[in-house]
Amino acid sequence: MSKVELQPTIAVEIDDILDGVARLEMSELEFFTDRVMQLRARRRAPSLPKNEADLLRKINRGLSPEAWQRYESLNQKLHEETISPEEHQEFLKLVEQIEMTDAERLFHLIELSRIRGVSVDDLMDQLGIRRSNYA
Repeated sequence: MSKVELQPTIAVEIDDILDGVARLEMSELEFFTDRVMQLRARRRAPSLPKNEADLLRKINRGLSPEAWQRYESLNQKLHEETISPEEHQEFLKLVEQIEMTDAERLFHLIELSRIRGVSVDDLMDQLGIRRSNYA
């Protein structure tokens, strides 16, 4: 089994790292996966043209972990029917922000796929981006 060396004297099994990642809150998991995808993209193409590197940075940009936590908290209140009118308005603004971020990400994915001469689906596969379960 592969290990990750954290310091010269500490090695951790990959499965142990994955177990730790599995316990992250959704917002932390999103932040973590964004960072891993950025690292993966840099390793796959360490000398990208500037325009492609800029697009990849924009594709990997997302909401802050704090915004995701607040979204999750408000979403739970919505489902429990305990959300106040003010919180509902805040929730709707966060949903709009998420949708805008997703739309911008798609715009940048389309541009990068055009530059690389591949379909958006193929580009997403190359970058390890999963498709949403909602439409």
